[in-house]
Amino acid sequence: MPIRRFGGHRSLVSRSNSPKLSYGYSTMNVSRSGYRVFSANSSTASVQLAKKITERLGVELGKSVVYQEANAETKVDVKESVRGQDIFIIQTIPRDVNTAIMELLIMAYALKTSCAKNIIGVIPYFPYSKQCKMRKRGSIVCKLLAAMLAKAGLTHIITMDLHQKEIQGFFSFPVDNLRASPFLIQYIQEEIPDYRNAIIVAKSPSAAKRAQSYAERLRLGLAVLHGDANNLESGMADGPTSPPPSRPSAGHPGLELPLMMAKEKPPITVVGDVGGRIAIIVDDIIDDVQEFVAAAEILKERGAYKIYIMATHGLLSAEAPRLIEESAIDEVVVTNTVPHEVQKLQCSKIKTVDVSMILAEAIRRIHNGESMAYLFRNIAVDD
Repeated sequence: MPIRRFGGHRSLVSRSNSPKLSYGYSTMNVSRSGYRVFSANSSTASVQLAKKITERLGVELGKSVVYQEANAETKVDVKESVRGQDIFIIQTIPRDVNTAIMELLIMAYALKTSCAKNIIGVIPYFPYSKQCKMRKRGSIVCKLLAAMLAKAGLTHIITMDLHQKEIQGFFSFPVDNLRASPFLIQYIQEEIPDYRNAIIVAKSPSAAKRAQSYAERLRLGLAVLHGDANNLESGMADGPTSPPPSRPSAGHPGLELPLMMAKEKPPITVVGDVGGRIAIIVDDIIDDVQEFVAAAEILKERGAYKIYIMATHGLLSAEAPRLIEESAIDEVVVTNTVPHEVQKLQCSKIKTVDVSMILAEAIRRIHNGESMAYLFRNIAVDD
């Protein structure tokens, strides 16, 4: 072993390189890694994604206890030292959204007061992301949540397919908005027989950009649904109904503003030929499935012989499993950003794609100070 001199002192320098975590996630000694991965979920089903991520990283899940007291208050107890380390909190969002948010906030604050160096939230599905626009006298709840997370001590967020990419502007710290489309596109190529005879469908004009991205990557055609059964949320956003219509005023009798005509949507139509094709509807969230069921019926009437739904976040609330099972939809494919094992037991048409690989790689790169560009290769601004 060679001996080097520094300021008159001798130092032994080993030629062997220190072990590094490769893209294959070779095992790393937890005590020397300089980071910890915790789960902020109190429910067992929600911890599954965190376990998959830590298995890929080759580290153990951090020791902590998250539970609800008898009075329904959330309590967090971190069982190991986090001083001076990078801490990653994985928080999947189950049906009890508000409890999950409080778990995340309390754990982040507990780690902050325990002198963690950096606190990075891994939130694959960001809650309240649909409430990102002003609606009448409401509020932009998504912006409020961003401020709460910053106040609690988070310094960075890793998420996936935000409902609107502009949500990143609500945060005062970095946000990495990963994409699930490579995994869903791979599923289409490998699991859908004769996918070359498919056509990508946008269930509303607002979803056309996402559908176009899939169509161009798969070299397939594009169809768009338009009509009164689609895009219900756009009518509630700032524009047609906000601000509320003004009341007649006796003031300024000489001022006559032009009257805004009310919107009237035409009957639902399909722009594009789906006859004799496999129809693949793509979206970021599938929650209330009534719009998807209505779209499937229209596509069947227009001649599509198989219908697939591809979405990143499978919330599948309320009666969604039953409606899917009884509908013309052949298969619903979602990622595991949100736990939905119960819904899969209720509906055999629901399939899951694992995205823990890209979340684990994002954690590794952030901790090692590496560029995140590799995870966004071939991702355009509109994707």
